[in-house]
Amino acid sequence: MSAVTQDTSVSTGRVTRAFIYLVLILFALFYLLPLYVMVVNSLKPLPEITGGNMMALPREWTLEAWGSAWSTAQIGVSPTGLKPYFLNSIMMVVPAVALSTMIGAMNGYILTKWRFRGDVWVFGLMLFSCFIPFQIVLIPMARVLGMLGLAGSVPGLILVHLVYGIGFSTLYFRNYYAAFPTELVRAAQIDGAGFFRIFWRILLPVSGPIAVVTIIWQFTNIWNDFLFGASFGGVNQPMTVALNNLVQSSTGVKEYNVHFAGAILAALPTLFVYIVAGRYFVRGLMAGSVKG
Repeated sequence: MSAVTQDTSVSTGRVTRAFIYLVLILFALFYLLPLYVMVVNSLKPLPEITGGNMMALPREWTLEAWGSAWSTAQIGVSPTGLKPYFLNSIMMVVPAVALSTMIGAMNGYILTKWRFRGDVWVFGLMLFSCFIPFQIVLIPMARVLGMLGLAGSVPGLILVHLVYGIGFSTLYFRNYYAAFPTELVRAAQIDGAGFFRIFWRILLPVSGPIAVVTIIWQFTNIWNDFLFGASFGGVNQPMTVALNNLVQSSTGVKEYNVHFAGAILAALPTLFVYIVAGRYFVRGLMAGSVKG
């Protein structure tokens, strides 16, 4: 009797698991449907899109739309394509992510292992900066960039994203370092290690998981930003602004294949980052939540 009951429960468990997997697969397919439409139509010539079914596979496979979106599509008044704006985004994102991550790690180290009077208020103000809407800082930031002579430049965009990202990076590292044994820091001080030596030799080597979380978070936010790029980019606009201009500059017949190809090109860097480091992202979040 027990064997029959056990077989029944096993069968029920398998059916339940199969049903859950089926539901998850259906949701995944539904979620990936827009990506399928973008990829398929970016590989079609324009007449096949306007005169056919956008869900159908290409009858004539071509990469012409990709080449046009990258180097020959008209953006604004000149046929420059997305290439120079892609490079602008790279030159903006890499320094901004590196600097905000390093400064956030240093802030987290100071706020947890080098306590001082008013440190709670300092952390509270930095935490408050994470909730300030982008629109509120546009005018003050424009005036600051103007006074510094950085308006309409890539260094200006780096400064904007650095300032806005320090609050988030400080929050991540502060919570991660909060449960790190303070006794190790005190022992290093007794042995004669100074401020920076403790940071470089003790804390930073164990910060890999939370550093990955910060890098992915910052990279995604900065790369996908449109408001700051449109407001402060000037002639050095990032990829997202150029993509919007590409779609808006089309007159007459819309080149949907070029637009789809441009959108995929704009999304490839963040997709690459998640593919390479995505498994460490969840691991880092869990480590921070447990330690914090």
